[in-house]
Amino acid sequence: MLCLGNNILRSLALAAVLMAMAILAQPPAKADQIPPGWEASNMKPVGYTGMDGRGGAFKMAIRHVNGRWYLYTGHLWNQGWSVVDVTDPANPEYLKFIPWPHDNTWTIQMEMHDNLMITALQREQANGWGGDVTKPFDEGVVFWDISDPVNPKQLSHWKTGSTGVHRLGYPGGKYVNLAANMPGFRGQILVFLDISDPKNPKEVSRWWETGQKEDEPMPAGPISFHGPAIIDGNMAYLGYSNEVAILDISDIAHPKTISELKLSPPFGGGIPVHDVMYIPDKKLLYAHSESTTGDNDNSAPCSGAIFLSGLVDIQNPARPRLISNMPLPVPPADMPYKDFCDKGGRFGPHNTNLEYHLPDVERPGNLIYATYFNAGLRVFNIENPRVPTEAGWFIPPAPTKRVGPIPINKLVNQTEDVLVDTRGNIYITDKQWGLFILRYTGKGEPAPSAK
Repeated sequence: MLCLGNNILRSLALAAVLMAMAILAQPPAKADQIPPGWEASNMKPVGYTGMDGRGGAFKMAIRHVNGRWYLYTGHLWNQGWSVVDVTDPANPEYLKFIPWPHDNTWTIQMEMHDNLMITALQREQANGWGGDVTKPFDEGVVFWDISDPVNPKQLSHWKTGSTGVHRLGYPGGKYVNLAANMPGFRGQILVFLDISDPKNPKEVSRWWETGQKEDEPMPAGPISFHGPAIIDGNMAYLGYSNEVAILDISDIAHPKTISELKLSPPFGGGIPVHDVMYIPDKKLLYAHSESTTGDNDNSAPCSGAIFLSGLVDIQNPARPRLISNMPLPVPPADMPYKDFCDKGGRFGPHNTNLEYHLPDVERPGNLIYATYFNAGLRVFNIENPRVPTEAGWFIPPAPTKRVGPIPINKLVNQTEDVLVDTRGNIYITDKQWGLFILRYTGKGEPAPSAK
């Protein structure tokens, strides 16, 4: 009887070991399934995460540390920021949500370099976006230590004294630049902070367009700095409301204007010059508008002037000149609309791969990656900058459920931001979807510089 019992126990133990080995032998759990219904040309999706239900991720940055790749995002419909492990782009792992405790506050923008992350706070936009101008909000910029990539520690919180900071630029080093709402000014202006001690940020200087200061004559139209400033040595390149501005910041306490290229009119968009991307090897700026019509029934898509999405020659910084405009995206032939203006939601350029100051982000060359709201991600080849061509595109599927209130009139994809890492992985965010990870397969595909 005892011998039989021991045999049974040994059999049970062996079965438990075999079961454990079988479990360990199974492949790791897959990430969220790539949503079906996407369309593409010279692009393919390789991975997707629904961000633990937090659709509407926005601005992105990435860092490679200790053999892992960590992607950080802001959020449109949630107060806080997310961390995603994208070491295996086919199996992104959502790691953590870092909440911000105040409602009625946008946490859509963030930047980083080395072990410092900076996140922007701004009063949440009203007019259908969910914000309420009568309720309390938080504002300014928050500085974080990300020595532990998954567990940021707050270092300080700098405030504007107004409605906050929309966007910021931080290429590393001593200074961060802000598109800030400041007391006594109309719209957002450029502000430089000295962050030598990130626990005690200090304002260094400001630059604004004539008419923004409240004691100056009212400008003919709205003027506001969207940001960020793109810094290269002693030069700062800005998309500023209706113009491209180039500044000398050799004395950063006193920025000096080198040139201002007015681009609106003729170009329109709610933000005629949203931002610029500096392409050093070509001495060019990619400058573009942000289309803002199509969010609700009162603003039909394409109801304004044609938007800007073009190249500015800055061989002579004192005399910048527009030399070309990107081709207008065209819908796939099987779509039930003739152009993207008829699709619903916003159509037009919004963001590009601006984080190339980071060592793990692809530097600009012959390819420009630009999000176009309902037209998804567009890739342009500028090998010949006077004749840019469209080299590829990816359009996410129609959303299956509403996550955020915009666009009000019709639930369509609204692709927001793009980031490309040095492995060749392309990340895009969308107002209603999670995070798509793509690969470009067309002409001029850069050779990956990292694994």
